[in-house]
Amino acid sequence: MNPFTLTRAASAEAAVRDFSSHDSPAYIGGGTNILDLMKENVAHPTHLIGLNKLPLNAIETTADGGLRLGATATNADTAWHPEVKQRYPLLNQAILAGASPQLRNMATNAGNLMQRTRCYYFYDTATPCNKREPGSGCAAIGGYNRIHAILGASEHCIATHPSDMCVALAALEAVVHVQGKDGARQIKFEDFHRLPDDQPERDNTLQPGELIVALELPKQGFAKHFSYLKLRDRQSYAFALVSVAVGLELEGATIKDARLALGGVAHKPWRDKKAEQLLIGQPATEATFKQVAEAVLKDAKGQGTNDFKIELARRAIVRALKQAAAGEQQASDVFTNSNP
Repeated sequence: MNPFTLTRAASAEAAVRDFSSHDSPAYIGGGTNILDLMKENVAHPTHLIGLNKLPLNAIETTADGGLRLGATATNADTAWHPEVKQRYPLLNQAILAGASPQLRNMATNAGNLMQRTRCYYFYDTATPCNKREPGSGCAAIGGYNRIHAILGASEHCIATHPSDMCVALAALEAVVHVQGKDGARQIKFEDFHRLPDDQPERDNTLQPGELIVALELPKQGFAKHFSYLKLRDRQSYAFALVSVAVGLELEGATIKDARLALGGVAHKPWRDKKAEQLLIGQPATEATFKQVAEAVLKDAKGQGTNDFKIELARRAIVRALKQAAAGEQQASDVFTNSNP
């Protein structure tokens, strides 16, 4: 690990000013990912700006009936907050499906959005990686790519976004509030993370130095009919091979509104609004759900050792939709496969 300096910001504005005054700065909250990146010689900040003292950990109802989640609130405090449990159980289940209790006690909401891929080659500095070193190549393409993307990939990168929480936030249509040198702005969650295209080193649409200060959830939380299904290699402390977040609003047996987001399949939480529209006004039946799964995955492409993820995702979508329609929730499951 390279030497670095550390300051603790007293306000969001002070943090942004401090960031702008250094050549290689980085923000640090819970440190559950940035410190790993530094230890593995993947990230090399020379100055860290501590954010844990900022007054940004409140979770409170908004004027229009939504919920505002402070950026420095921990994942554990967010998951177990009474308003989240009661009104946004999809988010509760997604957070609890991720990491471990110890990490959830440290990790912050903003840090969860900012965490980087767990691609093997990204962490292995002896191999080429366009995300770590632009222009060096992508060792995962043609390499061992079991955990990699089947949607939205490019010839430059097939890494996936690792977060569980973000998949639920995508389905719930959260809004990200940020503070930068030019003031405050809001970013729709669907616009926050990027696909790799020809700049895989850029994970999100933040401008340099911009700081996440809060996440805002709309009033609709799909508290009656939801499901977060996570398929992984072991029951705990494992990243998703495929995850599915579903929120349904039913009128009798007819779907009145629907949200569907996937994790573990792309460079960002994957949401297909056109496919979602196929659910609206339709009966909540397996035939409807299979049609939607086919639409979501029509452009899916395997890379060899991850080909199985296409069928896995297809079945997971149908299963999660069935669970949501029936009011049955299942936070995670173990995927067993004889292939490597």
